[in-house]
Amino acid sequence: MTPAPSPTPLDVVVHSGPADWWVILAGLGPLAVLVAALLAFYINWHTLKQRTAADKTALDQKREADAQALQQKTEADSRAEWWRRTQWALDRALDEDEGTKALGLATLEVLARSDLARTEELELFDIAWKNVSGDDNGDENGPEDRLDREFMFVDSGGIISENGTTDEDKIKEAGQ
Repeated sequence: MTPAPSPTPLDVVVHSGPADWWVILAGLGPLAVLVAALLAFYINWHTLKQRTAADKTALDQKREADAQALQQKTEADSRAEWWRRTQWALDRALDEDEGTKALGLATLEVLARSDLARTEELELFDIAWKNVSGDDNGDENGPEDRLDREFMFVDSGGIISENGTTDEDKIKEAGQ
């Protein structure tokens, strides 16, 4: 079938007055969608920026806390090892053998100079020194001076043998 024109004419009416509000609103629809999308983008971008800053701050705080915890653990481990060495040296200093006692006292002297030694431990060293030397009143010169006098042969070429000869005496005898 072929289309046939309508038997009645169509009337077209054109309004020349202002458009109705819903027609205007329908025309602004795409603009409203664009404004809403821009507003949503801005809000999301701002939220992401805040979260990033908060995450960075939290990470920095965690790093600082971890570094501090590591430093405390290292210091505690160092002090524990220092105390283990101190116990070893105290055991040697209280030994009956003079050589072992000298080794223990020399080790205690080195340990006393450590930054890890606290006042309480240094007082313990003084008590141990008095106990080892048999001096109840203590010596006003302190344990360092006693060690210097007692072990001066180690570095100074002092008396080495029981008969009073030194390395210098042997050199003179051999060189004559």
